[in-house]
Amino acid sequence: MDKPNAGPKTLVLNAEDNVAVALSAIETGAVTPEGVTARARVPKGHKIAIAKIDSGAPVRKFGQIIGFATKNIAPGDWVHVDNVGMGALSLDYAFAEDAHNDEVLPIEERATFQGFRRTNGSVGTRNYVGVLTSVNCSATVASHIAEEIARSGLLDDYPNADGVIPFVHGGGCGLDVKGEGYEVLKRTQWGYATNPNVAGVLMVGLGCEGFQIGRFKELYNVEENDLFRSLTIQESGGTRRTVEAGVDAVRAMLPIIDGSRRQTVPASELMLAMQCGGSDGYSGITANPALGIASDILVRQGGTSILSETPEIYGAEHLLTRRAKTREVGEKLVEIIHWWEDYTSRNRMEMNNNPSPGNKLGGLTTILEKSLGATAKGGQSTLNAVYRYAEKVTEKGFVFMDTPGYDPVSATGQVAGGANVLCFTTGRGSAYGCKPTPSIKIATNSDVYERMKEDMDINGGDVLDGTSLEAKGQEIFDKILSVASGEKSKSEELGYGSHEFVPWQIGATM
Repeated sequence: MDKPNAGPKTLVLNAEDNVAVALSAIETGAVTPEGVTARARVPKGHKIAIAKIDSGAPVRKFGQIIGFATKNIAPGDWVHVDNVGMGALSLDYAFAEDAHNDEVLPIEERATFQGFRRTNGSVGTRNYVGVLTSVNCSATVASHIAEEIARSGLLDDYPNADGVIPFVHGGGCGLDVKGEGYEVLKRTQWGYATNPNVAGVLMVGLGCEGFQIGRFKELYNVEENDLFRSLTIQESGGTRRTVEAGVDAVRAMLPIIDGSRRQTVPASELMLAMQCGGSDGYSGITANPALGIASDILVRQGGTSILSETPEIYGAEHLLTRRAKTREVGEKLVEIIHWWEDYTSRNRMEMNNNPSPGNKLGGLTTILEKSLGATAKGGQSTLNAVYRYAEKVTEKGFVFMDTPGYDPVSATGQVAGGANVLCFTTGRGSAYGCKPTPSIKIATNSDVYERMKEDMDINGGDVLDGTSLEAKGQEIFDKILSVASGEKSKSEELGYGSHEFVPWQIGATM
């Protein structure tokens, strides 16, 4: 005899919620565990109303407001973009109300990993040569230098060197050298040049661009040495000669870099960048809160974790201001939120342009809902500092960096800030890597994990099958230690990361 079909599975996240999340597709007429009869088909990961919601009334998930009904919603209705909008939301920032002193383990009790200790005391998880470009006009030459090194087989002689990365971008000229755009690019370039995963730097320019290498070196008091060289195409005699000179410069660096050896260092030397992309209705339930637990574990180890993507905490920033170490830290975050409101308004956009179409197909309806799930990556630790894009992160513990939500731009800022390892949660299946910083991919649901096993490092979807968030958080932290010690992440095995250097371009292109 055939077994009867199991009924639909749902999840109510908070007693105050008036929607449930569908853990399996709910067909019209099916009765949910809450005793509600579906009035329409509700796709997996989406929301079904479990109570009447009048037009204009708040829609609640996570115990928080994710939007307002744009029409009357009956129990059993599919709750999504056709009946929910943003509306006016008033947030109580309660600055520093929930701040506390995070417990940090004594150094002798901390976990360890195998890292590259640099002469300035920082620790790398990888050992790369970076070919930085001052301007898009030198991008081809930088790429040719890295390609020539790879073709030559030279790297085979230096097993402790992870490779040569051309960090090419689309800017560097046509900008006000006294403006914000220049300052952001300058910080980003310096951040990559000094990231502990980059052991040697070759900087390549054209020569006449707005972003002058000479001025850059003067600003940061940089002198040419064995592990920092610079060239310009115009002064070197053209493309071919610059490529040859660049290859010679890298060839001279490789024996020095190869001399570095991994050594045992405490987990307090880790700086974790946290990203989520291709989010879905499960992101805020599985992978993101699990990553938040891993973040809290790292904070207890004396390390640093960076939450970013300002447009994707919009509407949930009050959960962070409450945990701010001081009122000033919380107010700095709110100031950045107001900057984004003005920025999007000036560009004839709105903050709710996010979620993306893919996010909506995955069950997310408004930016408020997406932000509440994204903020879960920050765990429960006190917010110790707020940084501008690509600023050097100097505080330990949990911090925030202002970045766009677009993952390559956001992660570029975090790596410039000093991140030496990255965790990236995804519900739709983002394809991403982040040289020089290894990226660990965490699927929010088992379907995408099984479908994209070659890209995903960890399955967060089994949280829906009974694995505890605490156990998943520990699994993520253990993977961070392994990857930081040299284990290749899936994106590294696939060769991702050489094209994902995308500095934030702010302001007018002149």
